[in-house]
Amino acid sequence: MPRALLTGITGQDGSYLAELLLSKGYEVHGMVREGTDPARSLVGGSADRIRFHVASLSDAVSLERMVAHAAPDECYHLAAQTHVAVSVADPIATLDANVLGTARLLDACRRQQRPPRFFHASTSQVFGQPLVEPQDETTPAMPVNPYGVSKAAATSLVRIACQTQGLFAVNGILYNHESPRRGPDFVTAKICRAAAAIKKGSAQVLRLGDTSAQRDWGDARDFVEGFWMALQAPTADDYVFATGVLHSVQDVVETAFGAVGLEWRDHVRTDPALYREADPRRLLGDPSKAARVLGWHAKTTFAELIRGMVDSALSAEEAP
Repeated sequence: MPRALLTGITGQDGSYLAELLLSKGYEVHGMVREGTDPARSLVGGSADRIRFHVASLSDAVSLERMVAHAAPDECYHLAAQTHVAVSVADPIATLDANVLGTARLLDACRRQQRPPRFFHASTSQVFGQPLVEPQDETTPAMPVNPYGVSKAAATSLVRIACQTQGLFAVNGILYNHESPRRGPDFVTAKICRAAAAIKKGSAQVLRLGDTSAQRDWGDARDFVEGFWMALQAPTADDYVFATGVLHSVQDVVETAFGAVGLEWRDHVRTDPALYREADPRRLLGDPSKAARVLGWHAKTTFAELIRGMVDSALSAEEAP
């Protein structure tokens, strides 16, 4: 039975990846913070089949102890401070979690007698304001916010570990990916939940910033399959995971409100206070390498993704 260790296991990607690995017969281990109750998290439905370890990305000793106890064949590093606004408000904490945390975990893995294959969840935010479109694995990093800076540095650390320290270490450069498990502070979830709430009569208005902003949005369930595929390849390499199609926030609005039969103009208001000063533009991924080498493709369409998120939000609204 292969063993996998996941950081960020209680989040969107971690919970879906844990379920995927369990379905493939893995023994799954997960890192949680002190005081976390996994049974009440997104991975709660599988919590009784997972071995949890209390550790912190800020504590090298706890990380080394966790890796030694889990003795994984594969380590998926998904935990991070992922919110752009939080990174602007507290860049030091973001850099510590995302850069030093990754360095500590890499070192803990490297010190094992049999180092695990290592997957790092990077992000399209490393490209910031790219000069080329679409972006691929060779596109230069040009981050425009502390989150992007932190992930660009962590991505470089993983490449160095692969090239100079002998680790099988992979960066997945992830474009925006959503699901019914996406937190409400992300714009897609905010819109889908608002459409459901307005449909049910528990809200009337949705306030948004710049709805012309565009992203390459995919489904998290498709993406986590790519994470696993990247660690099954014969050699370590970096991969862009994306759909290769741009959609605007306005597209999300129209699809979500259309799914519940509402006219979005009656409920959506623009709020200049929600605009971002340095918002990346035209982040469009080229997933052709992942398709060619791994056989990975995004399977879920944009419309299917958004409608599924709205349906899930409606079910939550109807729950007692």
